[in-house]
Amino acid sequence: MNKAELIAQLAEDAGITKTQANAALDSFVDTVTKTLKKGDKVTLVGFGTFSVSKRAARTGRNPQTGETIKIKAKKVARFKAGKELSAKI
Repeated sequence: MNKAELIAQLAEDAGITKTQANAALDSFVDTVTKTLKKGDKVTLVGFGTFSVSKRAARTGRNPQTGETIKIKAKKVARFKAGKELSAKI
Protein backbone atom coordinates (compact mmCIF):
# COMPACT_ATOMS: atom_id res chain seq x y z
CA MET A 1 0.00 0.00 0.00
CA ASN A 2 1.36 3.41 -0.92
CA LYS A 3 0.48 6.82 0.51
CA ALA A 4 -2.30 7.54 -2.01
CA GLU A 5 -3.97 4.20 -1.28
CA LEU A 6 -3.67 4.79 2.46
CA ILE A 7 -5.23 8.26 2.14
CA ALA A 8 -8.11 6.84 0.08
CA GLN A 9 -8.75 4.14 2.69
CA LEU A 10 -8.58 6.62 5.58
CA ALA A 11 -11.03 8.94 3.81
CA GLU A 12 -13.45 6.09 3.16
CA ASP A 13 -13.26 4.66 6.70
CA ALA A 14 -13.59 8.03 8.44
CA GLY A 15 -16.16 9.50 6.04
CA ILE A 16 -13.97 12.50 5.21
CA THR A 17 -12.52 13.88 1.99
CA LYS A 18 -9.18 12.74 0.63
CA THR A 19 -7.83 16.25 1.23
CA GLN A 20 -8.74 16.06 4.90
CA ALA A 21 -7.29 12.55 5.18
CA ASN A 22 -4.07 13.75 3.53
CA ALA A 23 -3.82 16.66 5.98
CA ALA A 24 -4.38 14.30 8.93
CA LEU A 25 -1.75 11.84 7.71
CA ASP A 26 0.78 14.62 7.04
CA SER A 27 0.14 16.03 10.51
CA PHE A 28 0.69 12.59 12.08
CA VAL A 29 3.96 12.05 10.20
CA ASP A 30 5.20 15.58 11.05
CA THR A 31 4.36 15.15 14.74
CA VAL A 32 6.09 11.77 14.98
CA THR A 33 9.13 13.18 13.14
CA LYS A 34 9.40 16.21 15.44
CA THR A 35 9.01 14.05 18.54
CA LEU A 36 11.71 11.61 17.42
CA LYS A 37 13.99 14.51 16.49
CA LYS A 38 13.76 15.73 20.11
CA GLY A 39 14.82 12.26 21.25
CA ASP A 40 11.45 11.29 22.71
CA LYS A 41 9.35 8.29 21.72
CA VAL A 42 5.78 7.93 20.49
CA THR A 43 3.72 5.08 21.95
CA LEU A 44 0.38 4.09 20.47
CA VAL A 45 -1.10 1.47 22.79
CA GLY A 46 -2.04 -1.64 20.84
CA PHE A 47 -0.21 -0.48 17.71
CA GLY A 48 3.43 0.06 18.60
CA THR A 49 6.22 2.39 19.61
CA PHE A 50 8.33 4.71 17.46
CA SER A 51 11.73 5.49 19.00
CA VAL A 52 15.24 6.68 18.17
CA SER A 53 18.25 4.41 18.49
CA LYS A 54 21.94 5.25 18.17
CA ARG A 55 24.17 3.24 15.90
CA ALA A 56 27.84 3.22 16.84
CA ALA A 57 30.56 4.01 14.33
CA ARG A 58 31.96 0.92 12.70
CA THR A 59 34.16 -0.28 9.89
CA GLY A 60 32.60 -1.72 6.77
CA ARG A 61 33.71 -2.98 3.42
CA ASN A 62 33.09 -1.61 -0.05
CA PRO A 63 31.58 -4.59 -1.90
CA GLN A 64 32.97 -3.49 -5.28
CA THR A 65 36.59 -3.00 -4.28
CA GLY A 66 36.86 -4.86 -0.98
CA GLU A 67 38.36 -1.69 0.52
CA THR A 68 37.74 -1.09 4.25
CA ILE A 69 35.74 2.06 4.97
CA LYS A 70 34.63 3.87 8.12
CA ILE A 71 30.89 4.20 8.70
CA LYS A 72 29.93 7.15 10.90
CA ALA A 73 27.73 6.85 13.97
CA LYS A 74 24.16 7.96 13.44
CA LYS A 75 20.67 7.97 14.88
CA VAL A 76 18.02 5.75 13.31
CA ALA A 77 14.25 5.54 13.69
CA ARG A 78 12.89 2.29 15.10
CA PHE A 79 9.41 0.83 15.29
CA LYS A 80 8.43 -1.96 17.64
CA ALA A 81 5.02 -3.48 17.00
CA GLY A 82 2.66 -3.66 19.96
CA LYS A 83 1.20 -6.85 21.36
CA GLU A 84 -2.22 -6.44 19.68
CA LEU A 85 -0.72 -5.64 16.25
CA SER A 86 1.62 -8.61 16.48
CA ALA A 87 -1.26 -10.88 17.41
CA LYS A 88 -3.35 -9.74 14.43
CA ILE A 89 -0.54 -10.42 11.96
